[in-house]
Amino acid sequence: MGRMHTHRHGKSHSIRPVTLHAPSWKTLGPKEIEELVVKYTKDGLTPSQIGIKFRDQHSIPLIKPITKKSICEILEENDLKTEMPEDLENIVKKAVGLQKHLKENRGDRRNVRSLELLEAKVHRLSVYYKRIGRIPKKWKYKSVVAQLE
Repeated sequence: MGRMHTHRHGKSHSIRPVTLHAPSWKTLGPKEIEELVVKYTKDGLTPSQIGIKFRDQHSIPLIKPITKKSICEILEENDLKTEMPEDLENIVKKAVGLQKHLKENRGDRRNVRSLELLEAKVHRLSVYYKRIGRIPKKWKYKSVVAQLE
């Protein structure tokens, strides 16, 4: 799959398991996995970090085939869901960092363009999350507001 703002293909990433069946070597049951997800969230891990931890430490490539729920669904059931989705929050933090950099380095034209592309991603993602009801309809990305958070 190609990337949105570059001419490269961008295929250097981890690959999801081919089959969506529960692995035969699993040692944890659905209830134990849900308890671990809640525990890891209370310890301060994000959903993507929890998935990586299950993959690396517990040898569970995907949680959904075992529990029939995604990590976010498990967190929502236990009232641990964050107010802003993780991917949107990461992009906003990155944009704030670029804005701080550009305040000190006004002549950095390449990062001006990077900030424009990043803010376009924020707006595109926020439209999607507003449509599915994950963030409030009145939520709006403002560069000044993002710096204060």
